[in-house]
Amino acid sequence: MALNPHDLFDVRSLLSEEERAVQDTVARFTNERVLPIIGDAFDQGRFPRELVEDIAGLGLLGSSLPEQYGCAGLNAVSYGLICQELERGDSGIRSFVSVQSSLCMYPIFAYGSEEQRMRWLPDMAAGKVIGCFGLTEPHGGSDPANMKTHARRDGDDWVLNGSKMWITNGNLADIAIVWAQTDDGIQGFVVEKGTPGFEAQEIKHKMSLRASVTSALYFDNVRVPEANRLPNVKGLKGPLGCLTQARYGITWGPIGAATACLEEVLAYTGERILFDRPVAATQSAQIKMAEMARRITLAQLLVLQLGRLKDAGAMQPAQVSLAKWNNCRMAIDIARECRDLLGGAGITTEHAAIRHALNLESVITYEGTETVHQLVIGRELTGINAF
Repeated sequence: MALNPHDLFDVRSLLSEEERAVQDTVARFTNERVLPIIGDAFDQGRFPRELVEDIAGLGLLGSSLPEQYGCAGLNAVSYGLICQELERGDSGIRSFVSVQSSLCMYPIFAYGSEEQRMRWLPDMAAGKVIGCFGLTEPHGGSDPANMKTHARRDGDDWVLNGSKMWITNGNLADIAIVWAQTDDGIQGFVVEKGTPGFEAQEIKHKMSLRASVTSALYFDNVRVPEANRLPNVKGLKGPLGCLTQARYGITWGPIGAATACLEEVLAYTGERILFDRPVAATQSAQIKMAEMARRITLAQLLVLQLGRLKDAGAMQPAQVSLAKWNNCRMAIDIARECRDLLGGAGITTEHAAIRHALNLESVITYEGTETVHQLVIGRELTGINAF
């Protein structure tokens, strides 16, 4: 039997029936709804908001949260497969789902009151309320402890001042999960769109994640009621816990981008004739594509074990760092190599490689740069913090 060129170790056979059904459903959505429009959306710098209703209808928003809040209650491996198949379409689509699910719905579930959960989560799962996550600030995203945004108590309210930068979904959002310094440590607040003094400004002129909304958030004496403070966490463990959830999804997503690039270049090199033979018949092309398949296979096995650890409650943040570092580097290298194998055709968005390569410049940077994750592993190995 011939091996599946996109799954050389038959990792799919290790999935449960439900996990395979989830993957197949999202793969169909990506093939039928995302791929036909995503190149134009990227060219136009437009997030395809028309997809949100279908994304919500498939249960992809907050998919790992309990069904009592209108969510699908899927396991961690299923969530990873969702991220993988969505990013096979485009990193911007996966980013939208990651932010909504892991950075906005998760903190309300994990750190919010039951009243807050019931108020927000069902509408967020249905795509009726969109969220964004305000942690990164203009002066440096890799050092969240150096946060300048501040909230002070004033009677029954909190008064919020400061700014956040590089915020996915910012101008789409109905609510923002904002982290701020207080006299009692870092705390989280749900800031609603339209609150006086709260402004979102979309960031333009991007060459990456063009089919995604990226914004700056500004808070000028924004009055937030105590009822909108997340009561069950204080300190950096709150936002860092959210980032661990989101980074987990990101470990899966780039596999989708890399697979899309390899699939495209296999077809192209099989048809492209140079010097009287297909490009795929040359040793140099086969060695390059074999290397891509090797790295994709290793990444697939890495994230499946990570997902099983997460489902068993045994996953550690450093393991997520290792997987994000490995898989983002794998995908961006493959996208660049595929762009090269496509020749001149590879510079247009009629082919996927350049779009994925540009998007992955953001994915390898956000939620912990490659260097940050390398230092996390270095600390695990040596016991010495080199940050």
